Amino acid sequence: MKEQIRRYIPERVLDWYHAVWAFLGVVVYRNPSHHIRVIGITGTNGKTSTTHIASDILEMCGLKVGSLSSLRFKIGGSEEQNLFKMTMPGRMHIQRMMRQAVNAECDVFVMEVTSEGIKQNRHRGIRFDTVVFLNLTPEHIERHGSFDAYKKTKAKLFAHTQHRVAIVNADDSHADYFSSFPCEKVVCYTVTDVNRKDVSMVRAHNVSAQRDGIAFEIDNVAFHAPLLGMFNVSNSLAAISICLEQGVALENISSIFPSIHGIDGRAEIVLNEPRVIVDYAHTPDGLEKIYAMAKTVQGDGGKKVCVLGSAGGGRDKWKRPEMGKIAEQECDEIILTDEDPYDEDPEKIIEEVKKGISNQEKVSVVLDRREAIHKALARSNKQDTVVITGKGAEPWMVTKQGKIPWDDRKIVFEEWEKIEHDTYI
Repeated sequence: MKEQIRRYIPERVLDWYHAVWAFLGVVVYRNPSHHIRVIGITGTNGKTSTTHIASDILEMCGLKVGSLSSLRFKIGGSEEQNLFKMTMPGRMHIQRMMRQAVNAECDVFVMEVTSEGIKQNRHRGIRFDTVVFLNLTPEHIERHGSFDAYKKTKAKLFAHTQHRVAIVNADDSHADYFSSFPCEKVVCYTVTDVNRKDVSMVRAHNVSAQRDGIAFEIDNVAFHAPLLGMFNVSNSLAAISICLEQGVALENISSIFPSIHGIDGRAEIVLNEPRVIVDYAHTPDGLEKIYAMAKTVQGDGGKKVCVLGSAGGGRDKWKRPEMGKIAEQECDEIILTDEDPYDEDPEKIIEEVKKGISNQEKVSVVLDRREAIHKALARSNKQDTVVITGKGAEPWMVTKQGKIPWDDRKIVFEEWEKIEHDTYI
């Protein structure tokens, strides 16, 4: 269905169809973004984690928060799982949520902003107080036509909104571009010695990412949280910068930071022996980062078994062999399997991933994702690490036949229970 719609309806028509709904939502819900501080977070990777970390810090520091992410919708103390299989739902859903946040007397509304959402004009009619740029690596190239077009689509959040503050990752190679758009204030955060005198800087020193979490200092104030991976240092700096611009004191953020826990399906350790990590990584950059993080928690002498499904069907075909190539470099064993094929032949997708792997002895193909997870667990010892990527905490598997209820974490528990039962019979 997805492919049929794109094939027979001109893209411009679809984009303006969504724009009409966005502006209709502004009218029906009485311009809610003019009555609440809206924070928009964009980038290739880390949007969900940053949205959740920032929302949690703000809430623990006494603000009432609404938020929208690929995982959840939250209004104050009430939250529900995002079951749409999209980050920015259309048909007035975003404006409806912001009106609910205003009615609930929330102070801020924190939301992910995707390139697809921008391309389809779903950000239209939202007045952003703060916009945040995390990073930019190739993704959705086929959808946008080129990497430059993808970059310019992301930049519309900065170029076409009258925001007060722009927060930019100074460590990303595109930082100068995203910090060049006019606004009242630009804040750059960094874990390096990069220095810009024309903007405010939030700089982390003494940075570490270990088995027990991340640690760093900002202006001699110590931070530690049970989050894993260097990428979560960067995500945390973005979130801290957001909170500072909302008037929260650095010392207050530091005091509650140890209470910030991992995000569902993002570098989430769901078993310990063997150590099983479930992550959403769906880009080459994201895959490299989760494999690097896995090294920090891997047992001595243990091997790394990777369950990989690459990209879902109908998009980003260019990255399939790239994902295979990265897996070959980082994994001791690779199990290729299904992952949201949509209208495509899943076996064809897997074959394209395999093209990036030169050492085929490392690879086995198990089309059924549940069986692939079972196989990875069954052939792992206590000191091994199993890394399952591509879906994270997503609640659905999408095939040609439709949506199938799914959760990689739940599947891990169910299959591990079967293995343990068989062991003790």
